[in-house]
Amino acid sequence: MIRVLLVEHTRLVRGAFAALLAREDDIEVVAEADGDGDGDVVERAVACRPDVAVIGVDSREGEEIAVRGELQARLPECRMLLMMASTTPERLRRLLDLHAAGVISTDAPPDRLVHGVRKLVRGKRFVDPEFALAALDAGANPLTPREVEVLRLTADGTPTREIAERLCLSAATVRNHLSAITRKTGGRSRIDAVRIATESGWV
Repeated sequence: MIRVLLVEHTRLVRGAFAALLAREDDIEVVAEADGDGDGDVVERAVACRPDVAVIGVDSREGEEIAVRGELQARLPECRMLLMMASTTPERLRRLLDLHAAGVISTDAPPDRLVHGVRKLVRGKRFVDPEFALAALDAGANPLTPREVEVLRLTADGTPTREIAERLCLSAATVRNHLSAITRKTGGRSRIDAVRIATESGWV
């Protein structure tokens, strides 16, 4: 039997996914959690020893569980399949580069979730075809990791001096990064650069 831990903050959605997986002869949902506090989820995973943790990451808590890596550190044999309504190519690459073995859209056909769980148990990775196609269509990100950080803060309306303080940079360096970002994206202004980068999935 494939032992699954299901983590999703919306009870109705979690129940639907649990019922879907429970229909399979070779899959057992050994525990469910709402993701309200990643410590509780990790402890529950250690107690029930799942083969796969299916985690909804559209909530803050779910994202933290996926990114922090405590689950993989304490239970390295458990593989993470992340569920999300949407993503950007940049976020997809970041999650896969960290601890996730697979990602799936919450709008995917039911059998795709089952297929993803089984694929992870076989030691392979799984990326929802819709997300994979979007990543291929987006093209390569011309921005450096530091420029992405600066642009994300700019998009949030953070002033230049505050960006400098938060990233331990000088204000002049932040302005240089913004100039480079505008040039690389082909934008006419910082606002235009934010729009282009967001639409391209680079931030």
